[in-house]
Amino acid sequence: MATPEFILKLREKIGNDELWLPGVTGLVRDEAGRILLGQRADNGLWALPSGISEPGEEMAFSLVREVQEETGVEVEVTDLISIHTTQPTVYPNGDRTVYVDHFFACRPTGGEAVVGDDESLAVGWFEPGRLPTPLMESQVLRCLAEAEKFAQTGRTLFDRR
Repeated sequence: MATPEFILKLREKIGNDELWLPGVTGLVRDEAGRILLGQRADNGLWALPSGISEPGEEMAFSLVREVQEETGVEVEVTDLISIHTTQPTVYPNGDRTVYVDHFFACRPTGGEAVVGDDESLAVGWFEPGRLPTPLMESQVLRCLAEAEKFAQTGRTLFDRR
């Protein structure tokens, strides 16, 4: 997976210092209620489609682009479920990053679930009670809990309280 050019340019200036980036994650459910997941190439874990917004790109558009690139599925964003800040991530090269993640609900509008780029090993639709392993539990289970809370309240979550 290639690091976006704009991040490489920022890293030239700030080195390994903590970099805050806008992230997007999508909960894509089909009409049967199945969830779209991809098996990540970097760690082998199954996760919700996610990515980084490009400079100047709207968050919902970023997610539509990321889902299509990673999975081949075209989506429509229907709701903003939550916005939260992740714990710092330290990469093997020492780069430190914090993501401000925008978590959206989506519905598929076209395309087929296929591996769309080098970021995924596999892609598929799964029933909520039959999720594949190994699962990126920290992402998927948190997001499913937030989606459930959103479904109950109809309110976007701005923190984890």
